[in-house]
Amino acid sequence: MSIKQKLVGAAVGAALAVGASASTFDPAYEAQVLSRFDPKEVLLGYQKDWVADESPLKIAEKSRRTGLTWAEACDAALTASTARGEGGTNHFYVGSNKEMAREFIDAAAMWAKVFNKAAGEIQEELFIDDGQDGKEILTFAIYFASGYKVQALSSNPSNLRGMQGNVTIDEAAFHEKLAEVLKAANALTMWGAKVRLISTHNGDENLFNTLINDSRAGKKDYSIHRITLDDACHDGLYKRICQVRSKEWSQEAEDEWKAGLLRATATEEDALEEYYCVPKNGGGAYISRGLRERAAILNGPVLRFTGSTSFNEASEHARIGEMHEWLEQHVLPALNLLPSDLRHALGEDFARTGDLTVFAPVTVEDDTKRTVPFLVELKNVPFKQQEQALYYICDRLPRRDGIYLDARGNGQYLAEQARYKYGAEVVEVMLSVAFYRENMPRFKALFEDNEILLPKHEDVITDLGQIQLYRGVPGIDDSRTTGSDGNKRHGDSAVAIFLGILASKADITRYELHTIKADADETHRRFFGTAQENNRFDDMPQHDLRGRGIRL
Repeated sequence: MSIKQKLVGAAVGAALAVGASASTFDPAYEAQVLSRFDPKEVLLGYQKDWVADESPLKIAEKSRRTGLTWAEACDAALTASTARGEGGTNHFYVGSNKEMAREFIDAAAMWAKVFNKAAGEIQEELFIDDGQDGKEILTFAIYFASGYKVQALSSNPSNLRGMQGNVTIDEAAFHEKLAEVLKAANALTMWGAKVRLISTHNGDENLFNTLINDSRAGKKDYSIHRITLDDACHDGLYKRICQVRSKEWSQEAEDEWKAGLLRATATEEDALEEYYCVPKNGGGAYISRGLRERAAILNGPVLRFTGSTSFNEASEHARIGEMHEWLEQHVLPALNLLPSDLRHALGEDFARTGDLTVFAPVTVEDDTKRTVPFLVELKNVPFKQQEQALYYICDRLPRRDGIYLDARGNGQYLAEQARYKYGAEVVEVMLSVAFYRENMPRFKALFEDNEILLPKHEDVITDLGQIQLYRGVPGIDDSRTTGSDGNKRHGDSAVAIFLGILASKADITRYELHTIKADADETHRRFFGTAQENNRFDDMPQHDLRGRGIRL
């Protein structure tokens, strides 16, 4: 059994990081106070998982105030107090300020007393910082009988050079020179040292977030731990807070505590970043990737048709037949799954060659949430067959209630023909900076409020990332991306979904025409009246229009 496994199962006591500040922290007192707690429940589940993970490289993306740095101090004290032959080594802590450094060393000293390990008093040392023109920096250290130490260093990368031991980089996302610090720290792994990064997020373009994404993509070797506020509470964080503060726990109190934390943040994005590990949009992307991924969870298909050279050169009759067959085989099954009792709308982004035409149906759920059950993508398809596909889908949408079509450039033909067929239900949209400025915030709000669900497909997520801020106004970026099928994309599905959402939120007035027959049966006459009874022109003697009246 490893040292870490022994620790996780051991009967130990300690104070939660949300407790005292550095100025009032007394290691002996804290160790004594926690003797009343059930020792098997001192480390919460996520803390146990973190300490037990002996990966050479690991990262924790976490909510604020979850006590993970405190658990890391436990690891540091245990490792530094262990003899060389049993896996002991130095442990260096790199924080972003002196207060964090002192708190970590205090926690390590407290853990040493808990483990009953021989350790000296906390020492304040003057450290020559090479990166500050030889400036003397006050640091903190605690030395163990094993000959090893736990020491806090400044964030200057050169301070790690020549050192040997494990390294913890705390609040890594907020280090100005994280890349250089990490470069120096990773060099220590050549001799078996380990590197730990702990932080809340600080924007989606931060190196910390990039390392996490690269690791999840298999490009980096970091072990990733994700601890949201909900994860921590599930493992007993608020119960532990109540225990430390001698308060009675209840689910209602916990819910109110969490709600208070979220209310205290300035914006929804701040709350998600601070407590739910969703990095805030810090660059050009209008909708953060975290929000896009949260929405893209449906199993709905992305149905694709590419017009070959032979298809484009075939007769219209042949093209109609081939398109109809494809629609029957692939699109109709998806249409048949749509709930017949719910409203549906449609958005479309048009392209003839190069980019894609995308049709995005939108279902309005009973709770007003919007879902995009599937997408239809057409590439290199003639106008007439795009029109055929549009009509096929629209004619089969249950309770159809709004069609927004891209009417720019060549798309104007299809939008115009659809308006002739479906009337005022069709809106011919001329996308512009002003249109995006006016309507895009409503679209983004659906992602922030978790009120939209999309097909789980990387191309959809990437397309939505093409909505970029330029001079403060969101719009589709000029750059192209490559889809999973190898074709170039230009945010096509993002525009279609955007227009579909707007269509689903529009107030569309429907008109129905009932012709009045002169000779009608009793039921028809009772409901609509007769032509003579509906005559509106009796006061116009110069115009004999009697018998021609209709009721709308």
